[in-house]
Amino acid sequence: MDLILWRHAEAHVLREGQTDLERALTPKGERQAQRMAEWLNHRLAHSTRILVSPALRTQQTAKALDRHFKTVQLLAPEASVTALLSVTRWPEANEPVLVIGHQPTLGQVAALLLGQTAQDWVIKKGAVWWLRSREREEGNQVVLQAVQSPDCL
Repeated sequence: MDLILWRHAEAHVLREGQTDLERALTPKGERQAQRMAEWLNHRLAHSTRILVSPALRTQQTAKALDRHFKTVQLLAPEASVTALLSVTRWPEANEPVLVIGHQPTLGQVAALLLGQTAQDWVIKKGAVWWLRSREREEGNQVVLQAVQSPDCL
C-alpha cells in the first residue's frame, strides 16, 4: 500500500472572528499547491483514494489536483494518528491513499511508520511524504519512496 501525506500549502494567519477551519491559502500557497499537484498528477495511480480534511486550506490544496476527493471530518486539524491510519486502512488497503492534512498529525504518522515512535517530525507546508508498505519474508516493511517540497519544483 502507498500512503502519500500532503501537508496543505501556505495559508493566511488566523484573523479575528475567523475559525481555524476558515483559513484560506495565500497567493504563495496557491502556487505551491499547483506545483505539487502537477508533480503528483504525473505519479499518482488513477485508483488513488484522496482523503481531505474539512479545513478550507486543505480543500483548496486538493482542488489543485483536479481529481475527485472525499472530505473526512476525522482528518480535521488536531486529528489523531490513530484516526488517520484507520481512515486510510493502513497498511491493508489495496489502493494508494493520498491524505491532505495538517501538522502535527502528518509528521507524527511519518515518524511512527518510519521510526516506530510517534514524534513531532515537521513536514513543510505544501510538501509530500510518500510511504510504501510491503511484505517481505522478515515481515512488513515501510519504505520512504519520496519526499518532495514545492520549493524544489
